[in-house]
Amino acid sequence: MNAAPDLAAIEAMDAADPLRSMRDRFVLPEGVIYLDGNSLGAASPAVFNEIQKAATHEWAQDLIRAWNTAGWFDMPVALGDQLGRLIGAAAGQTVVCDTTSINIYKVLHAALGMRPDRSVIVAEGDSFPTDLYMAEGVASTRPGTVLRLEGVDAPTIEELIDERVAVILVNHVNYKSGQLRDMATLTRKAHQAGALIVWDLCHTAGALPVELDGANADFAVGCTYKYLNGGPGSPAFIYAAKRHHGDVRQPLSGWWGHARPFAFEQGYAAGVGIRRFLCGTQPVLSMRALKGALDLWDEVDMAAVREKSIALTELFIRLVEARCGAFGLELESPRNGNERGSQVSFLHPHGYQVMRALIERGVIGDFRAPSTIRFGFTPLYVGYRDVFQAVEVLEDILRTGAWQDARFAVKTAVT
Repeated sequence: MNAAPDLAAIEAMDAADPLRSMRDRFVLPEGVIYLDGNSLGAASPAVFNEIQKAATHEWAQDLIRAWNTAGWFDMPVALGDQLGRLIGAAAGQTVVCDTTSINIYKVLHAALGMRPDRSVIVAEGDSFPTDLYMAEGVASTRPGTVLRLEGVDAPTIEELIDERVAVILVNHVNYKSGQLRDMATLTRKAHQAGALIVWDLCHTAGALPVELDGANADFAVGCTYKYLNGGPGSPAFIYAAKRHHGDVRQPLSGWWGHARPFAFEQGYAAGVGIRRFLCGTQPVLSMRALKGALDLWDEVDMAAVREKSIALTELFIRLVEARCGAFGLELESPRNGNERGSQVSFLHPHGYQVMRALIERGVIGDFRAPSTIRFGFTPLYVGYRDVFQAVEVLEDILRTGAWQDARFAVKTAVT
């Protein structure tokens, strides 16, 4: 293996980075190396400006008129089309609304309704918990529906797909390990068996190029507060392939999804196209914050984001193994960058304490039970020198045993 690069080589990488100027578009606290953008993205002045405009001008001055004059009513679809560019979705197939959990509930019900002769939902046993909780909730409302789990009922999802499967719910990138699935291949496998597939893009959107249309995906859901930097609790999104719009029915039949919401009719009539996935009134200020975040992405080449993501994560793995390999760390993420999202996870028997010590020293990652320390690399604002300095701090904490400080043994919440 070649020697690990020194600081001069690292600084040269930063100087040649085509995304380097984007760092100045974010607010990053002095003295902090932020490697947790896969949990909550950094803030940007563009977001603040949109919130202030929406609050102090549109709301304060236009009042109720702003639903029309400021385009509030159409924001879910307009933002959906803007976001769709980042996930390979043509216009009219993505809508920004609600939360990931609520959207999972909607699309699973819709998919099951499209396969009335089938009764099985397939998901990953190591999925992010909300996906499983919502799948369980959906199954509980439909007698006879069964949930099959990868790693529990069979080693792989592929082995669970048969003629009884109605829908597969799968993460494009595993939240804990960062493992990246082959979207086109698994989608094709699902369709060969007559099943539909829902892709969870929470750890994908804004981290790497996605081609939902190109992969012939059926549905997708995802959040906007991680790599997309929309702010804490920013609205989630739903993608539904246009070919399904005439057939989908979702159970949360609120007035925003009605074909004629201002007719105030007694009975429900589903709206046209992707709007039928809307439910109730959407959070305007959060939507406007997301608009500020998405406007930045209009200037970004996703291929450049992916190239830098792989370079950052490969550098991190290389430096950690060279400098910290003797201290009990074990790589949990795939070693091949093409099989990995924009994060790196290591296992350590005292991972919780190690991460608390890192955060104390200004290197912010996160911990996932039982023993995963996880680092997210957001190419728009993380540089190569950040990686170099983060590993220096990690090495010092492990070498000196600083993680053994009694303060870090208290199991408070890790951000």
